[in-house]
Amino acid sequence: MTSSLSALDSLSLLKRILPTLFWLMAAIAVGVVITSQPPGAVIIILVVTTLGVLAFVSPVAAAITLLILAPLRTLIATEARLQLPLDIGQFWLLIFVFVWVAYWVAHGHQIVESFRSPITAVILIYIIVIGFTAFGAVSVGAWLNEWLKWLQILILIAFVLNFAWERRWEWLLFGLTISAAANALVGIYEFFGGSGALHLVIDGRFFRAFGTFGQPNPFGGFMGLIIPLTLMAAVGYAWRAYDQWCVLCRKSLICSSLFLSCFYVLASVIVLIGMVMSWSRGAWVGLLGALLVVSLVLPRRVWRGIVLFGGICGLAILLWSIGLVPRSILERLNTSTQEFFAFEDVRGIDITPENYAVVERLAHWQAAINMAASSPWLGVGLGNYEVAYPVYRLINWQEPLGHAHNYYLNLFAESGVIGLLVYGKVWVIIIVVSWWARRHPDRVVRFVVIGLMGSWTYLSIHSLFDNLYVNNLFLHIGLMFGILAVLYNQSRTHITLGIS
Repeated sequence: MTSSLSALDSLSLLKRILPTLFWLMAAIAVGVVITSQPPGAVIIILVVTTLGVLAFVSPVAAAITLLILAPLRTLIATEARLQLPLDIGQFWLLIFVFVWVAYWVAHGHQIVESFRSPITAVILIYIIVIGFTAFGAVSVGAWLNEWLKWLQILILIAFVLNFAWERRWEWLLFGLTISAAANALVGIYEFFGGSGALHLVIDGRFFRAFGTFGQPNPFGGFMGLIIPLTLMAAVGYAWRAYDQWCVLCRKSLICSSLFLSCFYVLASVIVLIGMVMSWSRGAWVGLLGALLVVSLVLPRRVWRGIVLFGGICGLAILLWSIGLVPRSILERLNTSTQEFFAFEDVRGIDITPENYAVVERLAHWQAAINMAASSPWLGVGLGNYEVAYPVYRLINWQEPLGHAHNYYLNLFAESGVIGLLVYGKVWVIIIVVSWWARRHPDRVVRFVVIGLMGSWTYLSIHSLFDNLYVNNLFLHIGLMFGILAVLYNQSRTHITLGIS
């Protein structure tokens, strides 16, 4: 009897000591790492450690942490002395999946409850189709790396469908906004000299912002992708506050909605400034197109949207014609249109400093077309543009630059006609689903869906100039797909039940 009591006392003591020992060892480990790293890396380590603790609160907290940390991939790879076996986004994705599974097991739920969504179906079909491009791939490793991106997108859609029902998706919207705003602040710091990157100097005074992406164009792409969403969220919450003031007169609810509206307004301003400072022409053109589409679908009646669309176009033309658009921005936009519409055979063109950027882009377009011509049905293999480039490049352009500077041509080269057509089918379904989801009776939901339609427009336009499925940005896109899937299902339920 005495021995059994002693064993129980020892076990109880061990349970009390173990957590203390764990945190002590964790503190020592963090201390050792901090003392061996430069100051910039120390800040990153402290932020990552803090977010890591928060990630275990719930799967949603883990997802928000993933959104914030994933864009640090390039920064950590280039600046940190201590390298992880996986990049920070992939490492945190594994933690996120672990927390998600552990949560469901602990609460006695099935891990997979429902995948019912047109978006899930079409993404799954696309994954299967591009899987066949492995048979002609030059490098199976490069193919697998790109193919896994879409599998991760599918996993994130499944998570949102299974967990972010009711209003939990609003936390993911918050995470997307915080992630973009934090990166924008880094970009603003770089613009005023924080980076010191001499090859990105603007007018000898400022520096193109690139955030944690290492390159200004994908950073500007990230900013432009989120801006329509945050702007429409700000409008939606402001409208909800007005409705609550008129109908409910409940101060607590009104204050909450006004606070959220102000938060998204502030975030929109920060992200917009970051995008402008990226000096990315593709980002500027993409945002302009996104805002025009938002204005078209914002009113419930089509004719009002057409009038609003026409009015904004007229205002833009007026500002352009009377010289109210800053000269530097005007010149930057003019060169972007010249580059895009200058498609020609550049093999016989003399390369000069003035036409270098145009010719380089067109040379990579031609390399992509050469790849597609050699393997028209399934391409040279997903993710294999850079690997196959030496065989198909033009004589004066030895560097592959990672992609074709046009995602559609890049996809055409890597997956052929079949892959490009199925990718188009993915976006047809997403647009149709978005159009249906905007009929949701909840004003916030409706405006968020319209914001998502602006984001899809932005992604489609910017893809004419760049590849935005980089630096773990596809994880953000996957969660945005998931939010749309949830809101579409809610919209169908409300319409079926006749709720208005």
